[in-house]
Amino acid sequence: MARKPKDPREIAARALCDLHGHPPDIKMDGRPMWESYLDEVDAVLTAVGFEAGTVTSVNDNDADRHG
Repeated sequence: MARKPKDPREIAARALCDLHGHPPDIKMDGRPMWESYLDEVDAVLTAVGFEAGTVTSVNDNDADRHG
């Protein structure tokens, strides 16, 4: 059975977590550390014009980037 692709918000939050030198899956207050970056991810997505629920894959907007 194929694995469900990760939510782009999760991918971005994990990347920010890693960028700041934190292991994404370490627990903080009982939740994975990456979840603490979701507010920042949402702020960036809003700033660049993405609407919630419109991106289902990191490749969804590939045509926008390449004309």
